[in-house]
Amino acid sequence: MAVVDLSGKAVVITGAARGLGAAAAQAVVDGGGRVLITDVLSAEGAETAARLGGAARFIRHDVTSEDDWAAALEYAVAEFGRIDGLVNNAGIASGRLLEHESVESFRRVVEVNLVGVFIGIKTAIPLLRANGGGSVVNISSAAGLTGLALTAGYGASKWGVRGLSKIGAVELAEAGIRVNSVHPGMTLTPMTAPVGIQPGEGNYPGAPMGRVGVPEEVAAAVAFLLSDAAAYMTGAELAVDGGWTAGLTVKHLTGR
Repeated sequence: MAVVDLSGKAVVITGAARGLGAAAAQAVVDGGGRVLITDVLSAEGAETAARLGGAARFIRHDVTSEDDWAAALEYAVAEFGRIDGLVNNAGIASGRLLEHESVESFRRVVEVNLVGVFIGIKTAIPLLRANGGGSVVNISSAAGLTGLALTAGYGASKWGVRGLSKIGAVELAEAGIRVNSVHPGMTLTPMTAPVGIQPGEGNYPGAPMGRVGVPEEVAAAVAFLLSDAAAYMTGAELAVDGGWTAGLTVKHLTGR
C-alpha cells in the first residue's frame, strides 16, 4: 500500500483496538502522524498502541457516552497538542431479519453506530475549528448504500451515518472541517469472521472483483481522506467494496 503523507497530524480513531480501526491507526503512523486509539476493548487497544510505538496512545472509550467523548478528546489534546482528524469507526452489527430483530437490539446498534458518531462530531467541532479546520471520516458501510437483508439495525444506522456525514459537510465547510464517509464492502475483520469468509481470490463471488477486502485497503481510503490530498473533498461517499454496490455482473445476470 502507498503511504499517504500525514506528517504533523494528530488523529483520533474509535474502535481501533483491532480490525479496520487498527489498520487505519497503522496507516496514520506510517504516514508520519500521531494517533489516539479508543475502544472498549482495553487490553487489545493497549496492545495495538504499544505495537505502533511512541506515536500512538490508547484510552478506553464508550462512544455512547458524552463524558467518555469529552475525556478522550481532552486526552488527545493533552498528549498531542491538537486534533486534526477524527475517524468514527466504532460499530457493532446484528444479523437478523427485520421481523425477528428485537427493539432492544435495534436501539443498541443505532446507539453505538449512529448516536456515537453524532456525539463524536459534536464534541470534536470546537477543537477542529480552533485549528482552522480538519477532517472527519465516518465509517459507514456498503449496507449504507444499498438495501441489504439481515441488517435491520446495522443497515439503518449506516444509512444514518451516510446522511449525517452529508449534513456535517454542509454545515462545517465554512469552518474548514471536511466530513466524508467510507463504505466498506465485505472485509475480513474480527466482526465479519463469524460469517465464515476467507481471504484470497474467488472467495466472494457477490462482488465483481470476486473477493473480500482486507482492512489495509479500507485504511488506505481513510488515510487519503484525512490527508491534504483530499483537501477539496467533503460530503463524498467512498465505496471500498470491490464493486459490490456498483451493480450485477454478467455472471449474475446470465449465470455464465
